[in-house]
Amino acid sequence: MKNSFVPLANANNKKWYVIDAKGKTLGRVSTLIATILIGKHKTIYNPALNCGDYIIAINVQDIKVSGKKALQKKYHRHSGRPGSLKIETFEKLQERIPEKILEIAVKGMLPKGALGRKLFKNLKVYKGESHPHISQNPQLLI
Repeated sequence: MKNSFVPLANANNKKWYVIDAKGKTLGRVSTLIATILIGKHKTIYNPALNCGDYIIAINVQDIKVSGKKALQKKYHRHSGRPGSLKIETFEKLQERIPEKILEIAVKGMLPKGALGRKLFKNLKVYKGESHPHISQNPQLLI
């Protein structure tokens, strides 16, 4: 008979990491962030538990995409009311709300449901170089 290892809640020490997205590709950065948020880089990983770490993403206004995606990639939002569909290109959204681009990419890579919503709260995204989480002593990841 096989026994499953379930880590104790107090044994999970969460770390804080900083990722500088300046000049990095959107997909590469978001997969790294999703992996760390889920906790797959840890030996105590359990898909049913929140055992991931916190991520602070800075300089997201300078994130890049390859090819013609800056013009062709589209973001949709709908309020639910008839005729309220809004479509925006990557370039326009990057000018308006650059944080939203990375948030949408990472949220799509997280598990769907209550656990995914809880994991998503561990992601902090900022447009500029500064962030208010200096007291957590975050380590620079990339």
